[in-house]
Amino acid sequence: MTENQKAARRKKIAHVIMWIVLLALFICFIFPFILVVLNVFKTKGDITTDPLALIGAHGFTLENFPKAMEKMNFLTVFGNSLLITSCSTVLTIVVSSMMAFVIVRNGRWKLCTLMFSLMIASMVIPFQVLMVPLVSVYGTVLNSRITLILMHVGFSVSMAVFMFHGSIKTNIPLELEEAATIDGCNRWQTYWRVVFPLLKPTIATVGIINAMAYWNDYLLPSLLLKQKALYTIPIATQAFYGTYSTDIGLIMAALLLAMLPILVLYVFLQKYIVEGVTSGAVKG
Repeated sequence: MTENQKAARRKKIAHVIMWIVLLALFICFIFPFILVVLNVFKTKGDITTDPLALIGAHGFTLENFPKAMEKMNFLTVFGNSLLITSCSTVLTIVVSSMMAFVIVRNGRWKLCTLMFSLMIASMVIPFQVLMVPLVSVYGTVLNSRITLILMHVGFSVSMAVFMFHGSIKTNIPLELEEAATIDGCNRWQTYWRVVFPLLKPTIATVGIINAMAYWNDYLLPSLLLKQKALYTIPIATQAFYGTYSTDIGLIMAALLLAMLPILVLYVFLQKYIVEGVTSGAVKG
């Protein structure tokens, strides 16, 4: 066997090993979701008896969904989650993109450099460090959707500004803005008519990342929202966990109902995610 044949054989073996490892990792990641889908159409007894079976002994059933929706007051908590997630995501995109635009185009100002540096530094501070001071200081204004939305935006704006900063600095030439100014656009019009439309990949990336975080967040809403009428989906799912017994079928149905909206959003925007993440990494 020649050296070229040995090299080709080693390359082929390495390729096969890589695919085996990737397949194993994929199975590990997707298995919990498959388990939820398998068991959501079974009775509680069938889930307990054989959770890995495709169909339970009592057959295929849809009764878990209406029961779960009734117990968690699904329409109300879904509306709360949708309102909070939508408002928080839109505000994060608008505020962060405008702030990044000001910082990039006024990079010679020491104040802009200082603000950007502080934002980058704040990204390393975990939320758990701020939990107790947050509740202590803002205890009088808690139990409000507006408070939760503003806090979501505050905790997310640093990462979003960092992503928009790289995208504007790398992918949007200053000549476009100068041409818009010559055509009679002021700074505000230049931003909305020229800069913002060119940020579509980064907007989609920031939107899906933050929307997923807001939709699935449990810790911050559990600290702020005390009335059941204000609960979001992650908090409402706690109604299925009892002290002495737990209905696994209802929990599976609630989890699937919680996952579907954000999963659909991800499917529609996934083509923009990689492009948006890498848009500020390499100068073209």
